[in-house]
Amino acid sequence: MMNRWQYFKRLAPLMAIMALVLAACGREDLSTLNPQGPVAEEQFGLMVTAILIMSLVIVVVFAISLYVIIRFRRRKGDKTVPKQVEGNHKLEVIWTVIPIILLIILGVPTVQSVFNLSKDYSNDPDAVKVIVTSHQYWWEFEYPELGIKTAQELVIPTGKTISIEAKTADVLHSFWVPSLAGKIDTNPGGNTNYMYFSAPKEGVYLGKCAELCGPSHGLMDFKVKSVDPASFDRWAAAIQEPVALPSDPAIAEAFENKCLTCHAVGTYGGPAFPNLTGIGSRESVAGILVNVEADDKKYEHEDTVYNNLYKWIKDPNGVKPGNLMAGQYDLTEEEIEGIAKYLSELTLDFEQ
Repeated sequence: MMNRWQYFKRLAPLMAIMALVLAACGREDLSTLNPQGPVAEEQFGLMVTAILIMSLVIVVVFAISLYVIIRFRRRKGDKTVPKQVEGNHKLEVIWTVIPIILLIILGVPTVQSVFNLSKDYSNDPDAVKVIVTSHQYWWEFEYPELGIKTAQELVIPTGKTISIEAKTADVLHSFWVPSLAGKIDTNPGGNTNYMYFSAPKEGVYLGKCAELCGPSHGLMDFKVKSVDPASFDRWAAAIQEPVALPSDPAIAEAFENKCLTCHAVGTYGGPAFPNLTGIGSRESVAGILVNVEADDKKYEHEDTVYNNLYKWIKDPNGVKPGNLMAGQYDLTEEEIEGIAKYLSELTLDFEQ
């Protein structure tokens, strides 16, 4: 009894660690097990095939092992030497041929998918082309054919092939939208990688950086927002319309001198950091402060978008440690409130 208890005590920590690891796989919106597009579905199919084959092998091997352990165990009082077997050509052929057959079953569709998923749609006139540039710690999305540059929220039309050209502005990152496609690295040194995906259904799909890139790697989220083609056309038109600066002259001056030196809204500002046009319509602020009604009333304001913008502008390093925005400006409390209010009202009305 004591030996069994000691064995359990040693096994318990391992089981606890496994439970924690498996718990991290529970988010349905960030799971490869919930494919929402043809690319993800093809990859999921390969996963299922591989798991089924491995499960079959495990079941057969364990069943044979259990049978041998029980059937040929040493009986009580048996002192004889077991029969010595030097080899069995028939068995050797069987356990060599069967793995080869299983490898072929897995290998053929894998090779087909590798070539199919490596297609380059960058010159396809029917594809929507997007240049994805990763930064510490945000994502820039440029639509070269539409003359649009935005950030943190990739808006796409349903049913269209999205051709991705991925690169980085600094260190190694990895672009990943689990429910729509596999990940692709954005490599330093001017290297560009390509991928494609599509979203048949409207919805918002969570994306992440899948490569350790610094202290806020885990906070480098983005959204892919799939809308119907008509809404996408309206969005493309709305984001290029002229944008007015804050009506309050003092807030407008602070915004121009301390924000638009790096950011841009409409035709104002520079392109070095995230374009803020339409930020009031985005699903989140800074990629991780989700713009939904919540119980957080810390700033005593009914508008969650305003609260998130205020929190971000007030203390960007507290939201995303190590980001390049921290310490780049000095705003008064009134300026922070005014700029947060202005940006929260900077919306794009394009959905039906």
